[in-house]
Amino acid sequence: MGDVELIHISSLNQYGYCPRRCALIYVEQSFDENIYTMRGNDLHERTDKPEESGWEEGIRVERALPLWHTQLGLIGKADVVEFHGNTPYPVEYKSGRLRKFTNDDLQLCAQAICLEEMTGKEVSKGAIFHHGSRRRREVVFRQDLRGLVKETVQNIRELLSSQVIPPPVNDQRCSNCSLQESCMPSAGGKQDQTLFAQKELFQIPYLS
Repeated sequence: MGDVELIHISSLNQYGYCPRRCALIYVEQSFDENIYTMRGNDLHERTDKPEESGWEEGIRVERALPLWHTQLGLIGKADVVEFHGNTPYPVEYKSGRLRKFTNDDLQLCAQAICLEEMTGKEVSKGAIFHHGSRRRREVVFRQDLRGLVKETVQNIRELLSSQVIPPPVNDQRCSNCSLQESCMPSAGGKQDQTLFAQKELFQIPYLS
C-alpha cells in the first residue's frame, strides 16, 4: 500500500461513536475495559476462529477473514463473510440487542468496500448480528454511507497525523464508554475545547 498510513477498519466504528474516543485509543494508546467491552471481547473470541470456516446450510462461511483496501489504505478483518453464490455478504457481530447505530453500519460498509476490491464483486448489503437479541439487522450500502466511509477514513488519517485530541462531548454517549477515567468528559470539557480551538486557530497550512 506504499507510503499511505494504514487505517484499521474498527477505528471507523470508534470515530463514528466519538472522535475523542478514537483519538484516545489510536493516538494515546489508551483502552480500558467495562462490561460492554468484555461482552464484546467474549463474543469475538467465538467468531475469531478461521479454522471453523466451512459450509453451513449450503452457504460458504469464512470466519475472521483478513480484509484490505489498497486505495483507501484500510486493513482489518471481518467477523464472518457468507458467500451467497460468488457474492460476499459480511456479517458483523455485536454484543447488544437489536438497535441501529450509524458507527456499526460504518464499520460494516468499510468491510464491504474492502471485499469489493478483493473479489471484484459488488457487495450491496450485509448484516449486523445482535447477540443480545439473537437477531440480524440488514444494512444496505447506499452511496451516502459509502461516502461517509471515505470521509471518515480521511478524518482519522488527519487525526493521526495531527496528534490533536478532540475535546470531550460530555453527552449521553459517555455513560457507556469504557474510557471515562482517561477522558474525564465532565471535568476537562471546557479546558480541552479551548485548547483544541487554539491549536486549530494557529495551525499553519503546509504549502508545497
